[in-house]
Amino acid sequence: MRTGASGGLALRLTALAAAAGCLIAVVSGATGSRSTHDVVAAAALPPLLALVLAAFLSHRRLLPPACAALALFCTSAAVTTRQLHLVLASLALAATCVAAARCLRGAPLERGSARDYLTLTKPRIMSLLLVTGACGMVVGARGWPGSAQFVLAMVGLALACGGASALNHLLDRDIDRLMGSRTEGRPVATGRLAPSRALEFGLALSACSFTLLASSVNVLTAVLALVGNAFYVLVYTGYLKRRGPQNIVLGGAAGAVPPLVGYAAATGNLGLPALWLFVIVFLWTPPHFWALALLLREHYAKANVPMLPVAAGVPATVRRIVWYTIALVAFTVVPYAAGAFGLVYLVFALGLGGIFLVLALRLRDGDRRRAAFAFHYSLLYLALLFVAAAVDAAL
Repeated sequence: MRTGASGGLALRLTALAAAAGCLIAVVSGATGSRSTHDVVAAAALPPLLALVLAAFLSHRRLLPPACAALALFCTSAAVTTRQLHLVLASLALAATCVAAARCLRGAPLERGSARDYLTLTKPRIMSLLLVTGACGMVVGARGWPGSAQFVLAMVGLALACGGASALNHLLDRDIDRLMGSRTEGRPVATGRLAPSRALEFGLALSACSFTLLASSVNVLTAVLALVGNAFYVLVYTGYLKRRGPQNIVLGGAAGAVPPLVGYAAATGNLGLPALWLFVIVFLWTPPHFWALALLLREHYAKANVPMLPVAAGVPATVRRIVWYTIALVAFTVVPYAAGAFGLVYLVFALGLGGIFLVLALRLRDGDRRRAAFAFHYSLLYLALLFVAAAVDAAL
């Protein structure tokens, strides 16, 4: 995916953010307090890393100055002598400025429309992830966590989800063309948006997420969001998805991270309630996704993606859906039994879970209409269950 094209807006903004971070770090190191300087310096690191990754994967002419900037920046952080520290940081700033200038060189590419960039973030999927993250935050705070903190955490989580989704578009562009109307019109798959633009956009959002969460919420929240991002892109999309029918079982861990992010944003740590929420999403993911896979099994077969209906057949998939749904509904009782949630949560968990189980049992013949209904209900199920957990925690 190496190109001789100029950097897009996302890459240019990433380079400018890295340069601005280095500049503020140099100024604060010369005139400000040590604590302020450390925070500013840490905030400059994510865009620098994103710039190096974009250079390595797509814009090799940026690689020498970007790598030099990162190396000088990290070396300056390890140096204790004040004068040498400032000299190295200044050199890092100069190298970052060179990289930023080189982003302007090269053949122009189509910029793509705002709608295409919005599509890269997968807003529908993101909305459910934000619901679980927001409810996890309310559970952690045992009530409303504060408007400012809530907005910052959700914006940071949205940036992480959007960045991961954009990189997913990039890695899946070959199979998206074969998966029918659901994916064949995606901007990278159709060529409306160059792969390098999706790469730049995804890295920029991911870097911005880490910087925002680390500087305005807490470092644990930023790390969890980054881990979820990396797991989804590298482990699930990059490896598991095309390796075997257990792909979504293990890959479901990525979608279970947002409740941890929300809980950590409210508390600064991870407690048992956060773990319960994580496991609920983890168990929910296979029956939810296999119901969709029943609908799209011919598309997955055409794209050579070994989802369970393709690899094991419809009857085996339906059996797995039923058993995972039973495990899910049974596990949703655990938080109540452990004292994490109360009666309001339990009533909703059993009621919503009972409906989910009935829909799973009705899939015995793999009927597409029933699979579609079970898939769409699973989305409502998870959203309402997490809302019930949040309401219960706030009472």
